[in-house]
Amino acid sequence: MSKRNVRQQAGRCGWHHAGWMIVMGATLLAGGCAGSAESQSTGRSGLPIGVMEPQRVLSETDAGKKALESLATFAKSRQALVESEEKELRRMEEDFMKQASVLSANAKKEREEQFRRRMTEYQQRANQMNREVQEKQKEVLEGFRGKIEKVVARLAQQMGLAVVVEKGRGSPTVYYDASLDITTKVIEEFNKGGQ
Repeated sequence: MSKRNVRQQAGRCGWHHAGWMIVMGATLLAGGCAGSAESQSTGRSGLPIGVMEPQRVLSETDAGKKALESLATFAKSRQALVESEEKELRRMEEDFMKQASVLSANAKKEREEQFRRRMTEYQQRANQMNREVQEKQKEVLEGFRGKIEKVVARLAQQMGLAVVVEKGRGSPTVYYDASLDITTKVIEEFNKGGQ
């Protein structure tokens, strides 16, 4: 299943959109990583600098794809559990509606209370699943972030770069010369097993 299909599936869930969390986690990862430059270009100060796009590294490296797949699989399994409970609640509600006309007032009250308890349990379970997905996301993306930092540091040293900045949504980099971008080199190093 493609990442897009997994995100679409996860987005259908009513419990805080697991697919959205994965995308946000990837964005947070991209926002927290430094990058380096493809050439030994220098800024106006003469300082050798580089630029890297962490989001591309995440989406285009084998390790990044595995991290995203791991998150999507985990989120999907949690989503399935929540959807199963949601289906059971719908069944309970339908049964109650069918039997409401023949139930005594006490029986109705008891069934309504039982449904409310089940709904509360469902909401607590959905919140728990959401927390589990967030914790897994943090664990996986932080591990990947550490790998990015190691590869970037090694490449920056090899290339004689003093500063590496990131580009991407949320980064402070507004403009850079394309010759400073080493994202492709970082991806190649990752895919060679250079983490």
